[in-house]
Amino acid sequence: MDNIIKYIPDGVCSKEISFYIVDGKLKNVKFVKGCTGNAQGVSRLVEGMDAAEVVKRLKGIKCQNGTSCPDQLATAIENSR
Repeated sequence: MDNIIKYIPDGVCSKEISFYIVDGKLKNVKFVKGCTGNAQGVSRLVEGMDAAEVVKRLKGIKCQNGTSCPDQLATAIENSR
């Protein structure tokens, strides 16, 4: 499996987002801290999705401080390219 990508989000409750991108697909997305149910839900929904599609769907979702955990995941994916 490719190297794990770790991202420290900004402006949200989660303290870290980690994932792999394998053949352009998102794998093993995990959020550390934050809203457990939402983090698990997002992680399961994006599992196996094309990384570019995840960015397209999640970028710009706002919760607080002008961002959200899904938006921060999109930013993490963008920064991993």
